[in-house]
Parts: sequence; structure tokens; C-alpha cells
Amino acid sequence: MQISHADHRAQLSRRGFVQLLGAGLLIGVSDTAVEAQSRRGGRGGRGGFMGRGAATVAARVHIAKDGAITVMAGKVEAGQGARAELTQVAAEELRIAVDRIALILADTGLVPDDGMTAGSGTTPRTVPSVRAGAAAARDLLVALAAQQWDVKSDSVQVRDGRITHPQSHRELTYADLARQSDLKPFAQPVPAGVTVTPVNEWKVMGTPVDRPNRRDLVTGAHQFPSDIARPAMSYGKVLRAPSYGAKLTAIDLSPAQAMKEVAVARDGDFVGVAAPTRFLAEQALAAVAKTASWQTVPHPSSGQLFEYLKQHARNGLPANPFADELAKAAKSLKQSYHIAYIQHTPLEPRAAVAEWNGDKLTVWTGTQNPFGVQNELAGALQVATDHVRVIVPDFGGGFGGKHTGDAAVEAARLAKAAGRPVSLRWTREEEFTWAYFRPAGVIDLEAGLDATGSITTWHHVNINSGPSSMNTPYRIAKARSQFVQSEAPLRQGSYRALAATGNTFARECFMDELAAAAGCDPLEFRLAHLEDARLRAVLEAVAKRFDWSGRVKQKEPGIGVGLACGTEKGSYVATCAKVAVDQQQGKISVRQICQVFECGAVVNPGNLTSQNQGAILMGMGGALREQMRFEGGAVTNASFRTYLVPRFRDVPELDIHLLDRPDLPSAGAGETPIIGIAPAVANAVFFATGVRIREMPIRLPVTNARGE
Repeated sequence: MQISHADHRAQLSRRGFVQLLGAGLLIGVSDTAVEAQSRRGGRGGRGGFMGRGAATVAARVHIAKDGAITVMAGKVEAGQGARAELTQVAAEELRIAVDRIALILADTGLVPDDGMTAGSGTTPRTVPSVRAGAAAARDLLVALAAQQWDVKSDSVQVRDGRITHPQSHRELTYADLARQSDLKPFAQPVPAGVTVTPVNEWKVMGTPVDRPNRRDLVTGAHQFPSDIARPAMSYGKVLRAPSYGAKLTAIDLSPAQAMKEVAVARDGDFVGVAAPTRFLAEQALAAVAKTASWQTVPHPSSGQLFEYLKQHARNGLPANPFADELAKAAKSLKQSYHIAYIQHTPLEPRAAVAEWNGDKLTVWTGTQNPFGVQNELAGALQVATDHVRVIVPDFGGGFGGKHTGDAAVEAARLAKAAGRPVSLRWTREEEFTWAYFRPAGVIDLEAGLDATGSITTWHHVNINSGPSSMNTPYRIAKARSQFVQSEAPLRQGSYRALAATGNTFARECFMDELAAAAGCDPLEFRLAHLEDARLRAVLEAVAKRFDWSGRVKQKEPGIGVGLACGTEKGSYVATCAKVAVDQQQGKISVRQICQVFECGAVVNPGNLTSQNQGAILMGMGGALREQMRFEGGAVTNASFRTYLVPRFRDVPELDIHLLDRPDLPSAGAGETPIIGIAPAVANAVFFATGVRIREMPIRLPVTNARGE
């Protein structure tokens, strides 16, 4: 019996899970094996994104008596392709077709804790763990068959779920062995020396594999978190403050309490209602909102943001440690770059369904951190962690914005008050206002050049937005990068590539300014300071594909070209951009993006190309348009009408080249492709206009017909 990819999400209990799988072989994954695989990929160590599941024996692979194969992993599918990749790597090691595997993801009651789906960590950390478990399963099955036939294990072959002994023409299927075998031998940890399939023998890995549940996605059969429905379910709404930092001083709950079948919950500043229909829930919330009194606090506006961040830097701003050397430089340059707050804008805003059964809680929600949300719920609701189950259906986007369980906790509180399941869906306005933002920042850069045009000193200071990708990849004798925390005026958190977008933007724009000061071509200037062979390879490849030297020589009015490169999360990217600029209207149109990306051995080239495409378009939004505006503690552009993300008409010509390196471990690829977009576009704008760009999103001064 095969398991549907959607079966377990809303209906499957722990007991039902065992009954559905039936007796079979349950293969455990131990920390020893996983650490061995991690070291092989250059990612040793415990904790952090690895999660508890990677450090304990865990159920990873199950083979039922009817031959059904189920693989379990703690990662989530938010559109990035983890479901396809993890199915693919398990199929490779088990020597079976992809469609023979049912993959269960992100159900804290059924799967191991593989840590957050974040930091491009699925490929370098969880893929080795799943491969180890599947390879161990294969080895154990081979050993069982060889023992039964009294032959050596290396004399048998495995293909399509069948183990054969060519010399004697004997054959056993995985199902045969599952029916015949005792489970005890399979309770052992995965051996530390378990061997996974080398790259040159890959049959399934390294090929394009589509998402296993693609039919459900395109037909609408798939249930996203906002689609989950439970018997006798109510719908929740939560009272929101009128401005950031406002405190609730008084409220009358009786208007809502008087409404039939309406439940009301209050815990400090938290006030929410649950009702049989959304309309009634909205009416109940509106009734109590009219009675609420709030104490507001002063709050800076977005127009004051960057000065505010500098003024509220903790422990002050650091001085340049190379001031003496800088004073002796042939030339020196100092610039400041501004990075705005932006939102993640997932297709599906936060949503959760919570259901209590006695003192046990089950929550269906969209989060990148299922086990973290399990702990968050346990703490907020004061219940034991093992009494909380979090189920994460494949959901509509995260981009680093769904690490927390805001909606899950709210739904659980309302469900407890209502005594029945509650569905809570944030509106788009709530998502824009109350979800955390990519941090804004001020980035100061200062460098010196000697008489030959080489960089002698480099000082990079990031205020507030984060330290990711701060260290320069260029060869500089005296370089220091420093991150300075500030008192952030808005709630901030992770984002695709974290602060690497802002730090790479500032660094690569500054490199162009230094190249100009040195009288050098931006490409040649970078290559002259670049020793990292992998970064140099992608930069040289993109320059050739884009015909950088030819385009620089053939300058066209209103047309600009720019480039940028960088490394983050173990992968490497170089980007060239062609833009058209209308200075009279202050408009920038990206005509072409050429990008070369390298992340080691490519596991799924089709999905990797999609990751690059998505990162490029997302990067264009932050580069050209996206910016949170706020005044008096309230967001003033909390809708897609006023907060502009890229549209289909904005999609440029894309030339994406994947530089496959089968000699290197596979690295994550969900984030790094975004980091070169903004600086490449900004440098192209300078090429076209002579105007230096030092802020994200890019703001181009409007001129009249005479260029004034």
C-alpha cells in the first residue's frame, strides 16, 4: 500500500501512522553516521540547524511488508524544492524509482528533528543524513539477502528494489525481506562508515526531478495551512494595536461575549475572538475594538530611520583601526550605504489551525521551524513539549520570514478558550505590519589605495542589518569587518540570505567606486584582488557569457551594464546586469541578467535553476522597489497596491548558467543567488548615468529634458 503525500497532514495519528506503515524495517539514523557525512561535506559540528534528530537514533526509512517505502525528514516544503530533493536522494541510495517513495515532512509527532529549514542547510546537512539512512537500509537489506543465500554481500546486486545473486539467479524484493525478517537487527545506529553513492555513479541524483506532489498543487487538491479544516471548527480574529509599542490599558469584552457562539480570550495585551464564521468573528472583534484604550509611545518614521540607527548604535560606532595607514594611502575613499526595511511577502500569509484533545495540542501551520514552534507553543500554553504536535503541510512561501509561531500560538489560545478547533489566518495587512522584517541598516566602508591601484586597507562597519557576508573575499593586507547592533525600531529577523544582500550590495558598489578611483575597469579591478579560485571562476565565466569587455566598449545612451560577485553559505555567484534608464522620469528597467552560480555537485539542476530564477526576481524587488514606510508607529504601505513587488512585466531576459563541480560537496542554493542582483543593477545604473547608487531600494534623481 502506498501512502499519499497528503494523507498524514490532517488525519494521521501516531497510532494510525504505525498501523498504516505496518510491520517492516525501521532504519535508525545516529549522530555518528550523520557527523561522518557532515564532515565529508565540510560541515561538522552539532546543534544549530542540525537539530536533535541528527544527534539521536531516529526513524528515517520504513519498508512495509507490501513493499511501500516511506522516508521521514524534519524539513519543510515552502516552494523551495526540499520534497523533490529529499525524495530524490533517498531513491538514489535505495536504488528505486522516485515515485516509489512516500516522503513525510515536518510532523513533530512522526519525524526526526532536522532543525530549521533555513540558512541553505537542507542540502549540506539533511541530505547527507537522509542519504546515510537510506544507504544503511540498503546495506542491511543486502546483508539479510546474502545471509539467507549464504553468499558474500559484494556478490549481490541491487536494482529497482530487488536484490539479486547473478551466479545463482536468485532474487528477493525489499517486500520479501520485510515479510521474512526480524526487526531487531535494524534497531542499530547507522554505521559510522556507511558508504553513500559516489557522484560518478549517480543515476537519480544530478538529474532534474519534478515535485512529487505536483499534480495536487496544480489541480488544487493540495491543502495548504490556510485550507486545513477540522470538525466543528471556528474562525479566529485577533485585536491588533494601533501602533508599534502601544499598550492596552482598558477594554470591555462584554459586547463580544454577548454574541451567540462567540468565544473571547484575553491574556494581557492579547485579545482574540472565535466564532463559527469569519464574518461573525470580524463583527465580534469590531465590537470590542471600539471599547479599547491604548497607551502609545513615540516612534521614529522611516524618513528618520538611518539617522536613528546610527544614534542608537549600542556601544557607539567603531573607529577605523587602520587610520594611520589610511592617512599614508595614495588615495582613500569613504562611503555610507543605506538598506531599507522590507517584508518577505509570501504568497500565503501566516495561518494556523489549533485543536485541543484534553491537555494535548495539535497545530497545523506554515513554519520553517516545526520543532521550534513546538517548543514555543509548549512555553506559551504551559504544557509539556511532548503534548504538543506541530504538523506543517507544504506551504506558500517563507523566505526566512516564518521561523516563529505567531499564528500558531494565537490559534492555540483561541482554541483553548473556545473549546473547539480554531482556524486563524492573518490578513495581508497583518502580514505586512506584524510579521518581522528584513533588518534595515547603515553600512560604512572606508578603504585606501596605493600608487599601483591596489587596496591597502579596508574597513567595513554594518549597523543593525547583520554580519552575514561581511568579510571581504578580496585580497587586502589589512581588512576588518565589524557588526554593530542598534536599537531597532521595528521587529526584525531572518530573510533570504540574511544580511548578505545588504553587505554584498555595499561592498560591490564600493568596489566599483574604488575601481574608478584607481582608473581601472571594474572586472579587471576585482580580478586583480581575487585569489579565491571558485569565486574567480564564476566571475570570469559570467564576464565571458555576458561579453563584458565588448559591452563596456560599445556604450549606448541610456543603457548601462554592471557586475558583482560574492560567496555565501558555501556557494559562489557572479552576476552581470543590463539596464535601461530614463532619467527624466527616474525609471530603471532591468533588461537582462546573466548569472553564473556554483554550489558544488548539482543534485537537481531543474530545481536549482528555479531557485536561481526566484532569487533573481526577489532580489530585483529589494533593489528597485521594496521598502517599508512607517509614520507614528504605523505602517503606511501595508498592501500590494502600495508596497510594490516585481510583476511579470518586470521579468528581464535571464541567462543562468550552473557551474557544476562534481568534485566538491553539494552546498545549499536557496539564498546565495540573490546577493549579486542589487549591486549589479546599481553599478549598471552608474554606467548609464554617472550617478552613484548608495541605497536599497535604488533612488534615481529625476532630471528635466536638459538633464538638470
